[in-house]
This record gives sequence, C-alpha cells and structure tokens, in this order.
Amino acid sequence: MLGKRILLIVGGGISATKIPALIRLIRAEGAHVTPVLTAAGAEFVTPLSLSVLAGEAVHQALFDVAAEAEIGHIQLSRRADLVVVAPATADLMARMAAGLANDLASTLLLATDKPVLIAPAMNVRMWQHPATQRNLATLRGDGIALVGPDEGEMACGEYGPGRMAEPGAILDAIRAALAPVPLRLLPEAQMPRGPLAGRHVVVTSGPTHEPIDPVRYIANRSSGAQGAAIAAALRDLGARVSFVTGPAQVSPPEGVAVIAVETAQQMREAVEATLPADAAVMAAAVADWRVVNGSDSKMKKDGTGRPPALEMAENPDILAWISQAPQRPRLVVGFAAETDDVIAHASAKRARKGCDWILANDVRPDTGIMGGAENAVTLITAEGAEDWPRMTKQAVAARLAARIADALA
Repeated sequence: MLGKRILLIVGGGISATKIPALIRLIRAEGAHVTPVLTAAGAEFVTPLSLSVLAGEAVHQALFDVAAEAEIGHIQLSRRADLVVVAPATADLMARMAAGLANDLASTLLLATDKPVLIAPAMNVRMWQHPATQRNLATLRGDGIALVGPDEGEMACGEYGPGRMAEPGAILDAIRAALAPVPLRLLPEAQMPRGPLAGRHVVVTSGPTHEPIDPVRYIANRSSGAQGAAIAAALRDLGARVSFVTGPAQVSPPEGVAVIAVETAQQMREAVEATLPADAAVMAAAVADWRVVNGSDSKMKKDGTGRPPALEMAENPDILAWISQAPQRPRLVVGFAAETDDVIAHASAKRARKGCDWILANDVRPDTGIMGGAENAVTLITAEGAEDWPRMTKQAVAARLAARIADALA
C-alpha cells in the first residue's frame, strides 16, 4: 500500500466514530488518505479531527469555489487508487445504486473510474429491507466490492447484521482491493473459467515475524514458495484466491488478492476478514510463540554477559480456529512440517486441529525442502495416508489444486 492514494468517503452514523482508527491504520501502511465528509457524517466526527489524522484537508462541499475552479470533484475522483465508503449508510447505498449526484460524495462516486469498496453500516431492519438488498445487488453488479457488515449488538439496542466491519477488517479489504488484479472487481465476462470458477479459496503462506525489539524478531526458514505456487495453481483452475502472506522470500503470484501481514495475530485477523470461503489452504509456517515483553527500543548488552529474559506466549492457532469457525470453509487443508515421525505427528495434528486434510513433509536440513525448489509430501485424510513422489513445488501445487477441485465439485 506504500504510496497508494485512498479517497475515504465518511457517511453518517455512529460507526463514523471508528474512522479515525481506520485512518491511522491506512497511514501506518504508507498510504495517503483524502477524507470526504458528508453532512450526516459531520454529525459524528469533526472535519478537524479527520484532517489532523489524515494530514490532508477534508472535503465537504460540492460547490467549493476554490476547488471547483479546477473541477475539483473530477480530480478528487480520478487521482485516487481506491475509493472507500465507510460507513456506507442505507441512504448512500441507495444513491449510489440510483446514480444520483446531489452532493460531493455521490458526485465523486459517479465520476470516479477507480475501484470502489463499501463498508455498510445500518440498523438490522434497514439492512434486511428488500430495498437495501436490491440496491446491494445493483452495486455488486456494478463491480463494487464489499466488506461486512458484521453481526452484533447495535447502538440502538437491536442485534443482527448491520454493524460496520472493524477498522482492521476494512484495512484487509483495502489491501485486497489494491491487489494487482483484484478478481472480485472484474466483470463477469472477464472472470477466469475452470473447475474452480465461482469458488473462493483462502491460502496462507510464508513465515511470520514476531518482534523482539525494533530490529530483531523470531522467524523460521519458510520461503513462501509452496504457498505462492498453490495460490497460482488454484487461480489457474478459476478460483478467486485471497492470499494472506507473511514476509516471504518469493513474490506473490499475479491475479490473486494479496493481504500482506507480519505477525501470527495479524494473519489470524486477515484470514477471518476473508471469510466466507469454499476452501482454506493453511500453508503458512506460523510461529508458535511470540514475545510478550519485547522492547520499543533496541535491546543492548549490559556488560554482565547475561542475555535478556524473554517471556513467551502462545500465538493463535489459525488452523484449529478456522477448522471450528462459525463460517468454516467446506474444505480445510493444513500443513505439517516435521523432522521426525512425520506421519504419526501429522496424523495426530489433523485429528487435534479438526481440519480435513494435512499435507505432511519432512523438513530436516538434509532434505533441502524448506527454502528449496522441491517438496515431498504425504496427503493425510480421514481415509489414510497417501505418499506423493518428490516433485517441484509447482507440481505439488497443481496436484493439490486438482484434488481440491474434485472435493468441491
């Protein structure tokens, strides 16, 4: 997201109070935020607060003499890389669906030629109303991307779907929408065809980095090559792929929605934000532990010869969580990188985590598998263990993708 420009349209509603946190998250990724505040939005957050956090002027009026001297609404709508509407109220969604342009926000949305992402927020009855659902269908047909809404207790005291997605989930959706080829934004005629066409698959990949201090971290030797190959193979079979990757040594494939993370906790949150999905392939080498007493400044020697005492805590178990999640994918595939008793340990892991399949491999240093170009895996299912011959990681990915397509057929 470094250097990307986000045009952030803030609608009215109590969820607008979450927007300052979203702006902080976006800017922490190195992106620029240009806020547009609707009249209703200004009832919940102030132009000054948004301007200070964004580091840019807040735009509110369509008929701004200074701005419109250079056709400001056209420039604003075109110079952004992505337009985000949060909260997207029922009224804003209705005006978008109807193509109205009676204020600055709706005019920008009608004039833009850039991708648009909305984060709906409204009362549960308003969300479930046939008119809102018709408008949502229209917006989806127009290629508008959606994040949320979540289900939960409303400010009005009612419970159900309609809560705006949390800032972290919106940030993940922004990352996905800014991917090189965000497939969910392509017109239907341009969507890839194949046995997985219309399916959504989540793939995790690479290592995670758990910080000790600003310059040191706990990691592992995973290159991310196998996960990237799996994402590419699923894409080639027509799937829409959400690719959640740690700091890998290999570049993510084109044509998938890339969500870059560093820590296990960030990966857990990113995976949750991608659901629902038809299948999940958890190929990342997630660190089991994180440091809870890390330092905000570089740790230095103190002359005693004693190393610092690092206090460790267990990281979230992403494979076990998604295997039990309310929105559990139909097929969950895990990986088991082992150095001894590979089949026994991997079989026990499959049962313990609750996933459907486990791909087990021997990662002892003399195998050359971790960080190498080849892999030798055993597919473990409820039916038993199936040894695959040693082959390139691309060949493993193609074989796994084909098995996934068969399972989802």
